[in-house]
Amino acid sequence: MYRIAKKEVLVPNTIYLKVEAPEIAVKAQPGQFVILRVDEVGERFPLSLAGWDQKDGMIEMLFLIMGRSTMKLAGLQEGDSIMDVVGPLGGPTEIESYGNVLCVGSTFGVGPMVPLIKALKEKGNRVISVMEAKDEGSLFWEDELRGLSDELHVVLGDGSRGKARQASEFLGQYLEAGNKVDRVFAFGRVFMMMQCSRATKPFGVKTIVALTPIMVDGTGMCGCCRVSVGDETKFTCVDGPEFDGHEVDWETLIKRKRAYLKEEARAFDLGQLEGLRRIAELSRLSGRVSAMEK
Repeated sequence: MYRIAKKEVLVPNTIYLKVEAPEIAVKAQPGQFVILRVDEVGERFPLSLAGWDQKDGMIEMLFLIMGRSTMKLAGLQEGDSIMDVVGPLGGPTEIESYGNVLCVGSTFGVGPMVPLIKALKEKGNRVISVMEAKDEGSLFWEDELRGLSDELHVVLGDGSRGKARQASEFLGQYLEAGNKVDRVFAFGRVFMMMQCSRATKPFGVKTIVALTPIMVDGTGMCGCCRVSVGDETKFTCVDGPEFDGHEVDWETLIKRKRAYLKEEARAFDLGQLEGLRRIAELSRLSGRVSAMEK
């Protein structure tokens, strides 16, 4: 059992957890993830690591409420326990002295950006961060990322900070303006990562994306997380989760992620009576957690 030491609602539908998991914290590296099972009848699902503390034995995660399992997880309170947390899984990010590195994050993708930026800065890279959100009310950790990055650009879909656009549009315009970028990392929604990869391809800037397909065992045995990268079939849990975005077969990935939409919707509906109470609770935002106070 893994006790929840801290829980915060960052913005509506986005939850931050700090969990006691010393065996994982001592080995975790940027880019890795864990697989959770909330209770004995719950499904196994992956979450990226947003941070860890080897001294205190804590790991950090943030996630969106998207289905029954994440609703269950969001319903737990500080002091409650998660039944299973397995990790760290996946290969760590290849971190070198690239030069100018652009990191893009949307929604839950902002979480793994924090340890990555810290590691990139330790290697002497200049980091330009881009946060994508639909509006001001969906932003979180802006001040923290601004403090960690050499540049921070906030891109809002509603245009409340200038032009309404997506991160991929900003990225294309940034490169077209002649700004030198040696490597791009993108975390978050599949569509955003796909569009960012397409935006950088004409400029030949290698773009690394972190994929989150359906997973079960996390060891490469079940094959549920297979993706096509270049001319090869890869298993995200052991070969990834990070791949060259220019080589990912995005259309097939999206189709596979949609394979169980009907079953997921039915499971979500079955949990609605219990979930309504939890959603009402989560709609009352408390003070926001700071990524710099971890």
